[in-house]
Amino acid sequence: MIDTHVHVWRIGEHGCVWPGVDLPEIYRDFDLVDFREAAGDAVEGVVLVQSQENAADTSWLLGLADPLIRGVVGWADLQAPDSERQVRALAGHDRLKGLRPMVQDREADWYDRADDAALAAMGEARLVLDALVRPRHLESLARLAARHPGLTVVIDHAAKPDFGDLAPWERAMRAIARHTNVHAKFSGLLTEPNAVVGHVFGTLWEAFGPERLIWGSDWPVLTLAAGYREWLAMAEDLVPPEHHDAVFGANARRAYRL
Repeated sequence: MIDTHVHVWRIGEHGCVWPGVDLPEIYRDFDLVDFREAAGDAVEGVVLVQSQENAADTSWLLGLADPLIRGVVGWADLQAPDSERQVRALAGHDRLKGLRPMVQDREADWYDRADDAALAAMGEARLVLDALVRPRHLESLARLAARHPGLTVVIDHAAKPDFGDLAPWERAMRAIARHTNVHAKFSGLLTEPNAVVGHVFGTLWEAFGPERLIWGSDWPVLTLAAGYREWLAMAEDLVPPEHHDAVFGANARRAYRL
């Protein structure tokens, strides 16, 4: 099994400014020794995902040596004047599999203003665009997916739906799923307020099917709401057994070139 969404950090180092003291449960260093204690032998490989808007964080992740690491999703400023240069430089690292601008708290049309030359360079290098978004960003992200059909897009945490009103999210997810280069990551839901995970899974399954749904833990942020094995068991119960190989491994290997 591949876990496509694992974070590690060292408080105060490598550009680490989050989490803060307001989250005492995770305000400490986390590394892959801690991850192994949480996951046990359930996982054969992980994709490390950046947690800081800082090139130093990405550089540190790329330099970590551990056989569990199958790839890294790093960070680059895709609206910077030199964003294409940033992408091409990072693409030279064999372990870099994608980039994740942190858009969740940005303007709804953020992706309309991302540098298309940088996005094209990502597509050429077969880097994934991990989309850390909320439902209001999905229309803009869909336009990006249409402009760059050769760029693989993976929506993190199912776009963090508003569980108080799921209808707009459902419409937006079904619409963006029509772009076959877009995948959804079944992750990061238990830490959202009033999460109804089964309902969200049903919508994702209908929209993306077994070939474009990818599982991730969002560890250690996950631990704010549940244990690692608790979330894994919940996901395994929801995914039909005949599709476990795809959702928990094969789709990640294909999308991220693992």
